[in-house]
Amino acid sequence: MKTFAVLIMAAGESRRFSDPFTKKPFALLDNRPVWMHSAERFLKRPEVKQVILVVSPDDRETFLRKFGANIAFLELELADGGKERFHSVENGLKKIQKEIDFVAVHDAARPCISELWIDNVFEAAIQHGAAILATPITGTIKRAKKAGKNGKETYWVEETVSREHLWEAQTPQVFRKALLEKAYAERAGFPATDDAQLVQRIGQEIQIVPCDRMNIKITTKADIKLAERILPALPKPAIGF
Repeated sequence: MKTFAVLIMAAGESRRFSDPFTKKPFALLDNRPVWMHSAERFLKRPEVKQVILVVSPDDRETFLRKFGANIAFLELELADGGKERFHSVENGLKKIQKEIDFVAVHDAARPCISELWIDNVFEAAIQHGAAILATPITGTIKRAKKAGKNGKETYWVEETVSREHLWEAQTPQVFRKALLEKAYAERAGFPATDDAQLVQRIGQEIQIVPCDRMNIKITTKADIKLAERILPALPKPAIGF
C-alpha cells in the first residue's frame, strides 16, 4: 500500500473573513473548528501516515491554547507557516517522513471534502504521479481592465473569455513526494499560486480529477452557513474505512 502525508494549510491571513478576532480555519462549523473537519477526513484513512497542520507563527500560541488537546488526541504535527503559501508548503515538506510515497496539500478552509473525492484523487496520483481536484468553469468569464475615475478605482469589460477547457483548481492536490520536493527545490523564486503550477514547471503532467462545487473554500462568514448545509449532503464512499 502506498503511503501518504497530508499538509493542511492554515497559515493564511483570512483578509476577507470579516472577523478581526477569528481566522477562517479556526472559526466554528457545526460546533467544531473548520480545520478539524478538513484534518479528520484524512486522519481516518489507513494509507495516511502523517498529517501536518501548517499554522502562522503569529497564531501558534493562541492555536495551542485553544486546540492543544485536540492536536495531542489526533496525533497531528504542527509546522510554521511562511510569508506566502509556497513558503508554508516548503516548511511543511521539511517535516515529512522519508518513507512517505505521496504528499497531499489541502486547504484547511475546505472542510467539505468528501472521502469519495479523496479516494479518486489519491488513486489518480498513484497512477499518474500527480493529480488535482477541479471543477469546470460554467459561468461567463470576463477579462477586465482597471481604471481610476474621479479618484475611484473602477473595472471595465475588456473581453469575454471562452470557458472551454477552463477548470477551477481545488484541493487536495496530490503528488509523488519526490516530484513535489524537486518542484520546490527548483522554484527559484517563482511566485506560484498553487503546487500544481510548480510541479508542471518541471515537466510533470497533472491529471484533473473532476470534483463537485460542494468542495467549497471558506472565504467569508457567509460560507460557514453554506458549509453547514453541505456537510450532511456530501457523497459517501462505495466502501467505508
